[in-house]
Amino acid sequence: MTLSIRNRLTGTVAEITGGAVMGTVRIDLPNGETLTSAVTMDAIKDVGVAIGSEVEVLIKATDVSLAIGATSGLTIRNRLSGTVVALDTGGAMALARVALGPGTELTAAITRAAADDLGLEPGTAVTALIKSTEVAFSAL
Repeated sequence: MTLSIRNRLTGTVAEITGGAVMGTVRIDLPNGETLTSAVTMDAIKDVGVAIGSEVEVLIKATDVSLAIGATSGLTIRNRLSGTVVALDTGGAMALARVALGPGTELTAAITRAAADDLGLEPGTAVTALIKSTEVAFSAL
């Protein structure tokens, strides 16, 4: 199956917290960082994951925000440290490729104005911010 989602990371399910309708799945990434996915309990059951399951994490580039400097005081739980390795800009939008560690990259689709305001360029240290509700996964 071919998907249009640019960001595909692999990880291991480390924790599943259930609720009445929604649950969270904590996924450990190979670089030592973690992601949290907030999904329905039906989705967790349908995908068939358990602690220790290998998963592919899917995140749309438009669901990734970038920050430089401190990121305290936010409700966004997923904060991944990285370095901009490439920045492609157009009139209105920009695509920033962020290295999260050896062999692991994340793409963020942001406005050109935001890229300019942050002074983004290759080598800029950033934090990628992703809401838990925007992190999908599939079993491997």
